[in-house]
Amino acid sequence: MKPKYVLAAILLVSGSAQVWAAPAPVSEAASSPNSIEGRLSTLEKLMQSRNIMQADMQQQLEVLQDEVSQIRGVTEETSYKLEKVLQRQRELYQEIENRVARVTNQPEPQAVVPTIAAEAPAMSANLSENEAYDRAVALIMKDKRYEAAIPEFEAFLKNFPNSVYESNAHYWLGQLLSIKNDDVNAINHFNIVVENHQDSNKRPDAMLKLGALYEKQGKKDVAKQILNKLVQQYPSTTAAKLATERLSKL
Repeated sequence: MKPKYVLAAILLVSGSAQVWAAPAPVSEAASSPNSIEGRLSTLEKLMQSRNIMQADMQQQLEVLQDEVSQIRGVTEETSYKLEKVLQRQRELYQEIENRVARVTNQPEPQAVVPTIAAEAPAMSANLSENEAYDRAVALIMKDKRYEAAIPEFEAFLKNFPNSVYESNAHYWLGQLLSIKNDDVNAINHFNIVVENHQDSNKRPDAMLKLGALYEKQGKKDVAKQILNKLVQQYPSTTAAKLATERLSKL
């Protein structure tokens, strides 16, 4: 090859290398995803997206918290109402059990010579007496008119002084008066049950109530005496178990 052709070839190759090695324009570098500007732009977009998502999540969280609070309020109210219903049912069932117990424990009459039963019959033969007692109990169990039940039971005791429901009426009056914080009169009625109705199935509960009321008045010695007597005389009853728990705290 002639020298002038060799020289031309070298110059051509050298010029091509310079063209290939030339840097990219500034506008192209800025638009490249690997450039600093491109990376910053991508980060800014990611930050904006994240902020938007956080704001949406925060809003959703607040809505959920409000809904949970509302549900909790409804649940608590429902639980309270349910507990009241269950309490009323327990009281009613207890009253029914008391009546059934009197029926089952009533002694059979003699075939030839009638004898007077040692215990009071389950229900009075006087229809008006039964109606008066049931009406007074309904004011408590059904209508929840506790204030109105007090004069109703007082009238019952006045009109039927020898009723088979006398101990129950005194017990209910003790309960109602203790709710009103009329502790003195409540104690009087519970004492009548304890002292004058030894065979009443209300007697253990009346003793428990007496112990609680005397403790409330600060007469702990009297309360202990009554509660200990309750545990001794009625050891297998629920009232005795509650009395034992109360004694442990006195």
